Amino acid sequence: MAKRGAALELAVLGLLHDTPMHGYELRKELNALLGWSRVLSYGTLYPCLKALGKKGYIVADDPAETAVAARGRRGKIVYRLTAEGKEHFADQLSAPGPSSWEDETFGIHFAFFSRTDSRTRVRILEGRRSRLEERLERVRSTAQRRRERLDAYTLELQRHGLESVEREVRWLTGLIDAERSGEQPGGPQAQEQPKTSPPDNGG
Repeated sequence: MAKRGAALELAVLGLLHDTPMHGYELRKELNALLGWSRVLSYGTLYPCLKALGKKGYIVADDPAETAVAARGRRGKIVYRLTAEGKEHFADQLSAPGPSSWEDETFGIHFAFFSRTDSRTRVRILEGRRSRLEERLERVRSTAQRRRERLDAYTLELQRHGLESVEREVRWLTGLIDAERSGEQPGGPQAQEQPKTSPPDNGG
């Protein structure tokens, strides 16, 4: 849960980096960006916004001070990044490590790749690929030992999981090759699967 919370914070900072948003807009954009299998609830979003506010990374504009509120209509709280928030977001993107290629965070880092340099992008992509290759080896080894004890449906599920990870490894390899050659993503390999939400195959 801590990793997912950190991932959500990074996503919020990234979306607010370009333009302030109120809660409804932000939730809608987060759901579109993250592509999570479950819908992000306000009960998850607002504690995140509160935590970011306490850290000094965002501020909430008081609707009571807006012209809309002055005309008697209820205004909406608008969240925007502070200078500290922008600096923190930039630091998070430019300092890749194991957390940036985990299942919970890789898609978010990838979504903001255009704000990073090629060296950083390659490091994250290679880290993600290495992590998945380790996962493949582990799953294949386990499947080989248990094959005779599993029924046909469990075996089919394992096969599906392996194929999904293998497909992502090929996709990552294509992106790494493109980065090293100075090309933009978008070729056949890059389009094999969604960019911002790689499959979670356990492990």
